[in-house]
Amino acid sequence: MRVGEQSTDPIDQVLGEVPVPASLTPEDVRLAVRAVVVHAAEEWPNGPLCRNDGASYPCRLHRWGRRVLENHGLNERQIDALIRHGNPFVHVPFPFTYTTPRPGTAPARTAPAAGYPARDQVGRPGTPGARPTTSGLRPGVRSGVPGRPVAPPATAPRWPRAS
Repeated sequence: MRVGEQSTDPIDQVLGEVPVPASLTPEDVRLAVRAVVVHAAEEWPNGPLCRNDGASYPCRLHRWGRRVLENHGLNERQIDALIRHGNPFVHVPFPFTYTTPRPGTAPARTAPAAGYPARDQVGRPGTPGARPTTSGLRPGVRSGVPGRPVAPPATAPRWPRAS
């Protein structure tokens, strides 16, 4: 049975479809991801069944989850990728916006917040937020400050053994 077809399951005919909320919330999207992943298809000799409840695939919750995710802006390929990923707790951003740059174009850089240097400017001399470093040392190493003494590796037990 395809995703868009009407089910012949008696429970589906009695209860009908689960309604999709008019305005989606982040919780609706989170639950829809769980529904499509947990209620995925499992192959059986008599055809695909829902791996969670054994109903004919796609079950009511799987169909509801697909409709919610489609209303949220995901396409079939993205929903199928979520199912293949198999993690029911994967994060889908809310609101979902498809912001992949076109091929051959560089991604747009956003201006840094006021008072903060851009990510690629941090650590460069002459920029705000740059830290002076002694040449040849890592920025986290302080010169001229003795460190803690390091104990030699233990070759013998520190406590006598009971015999």
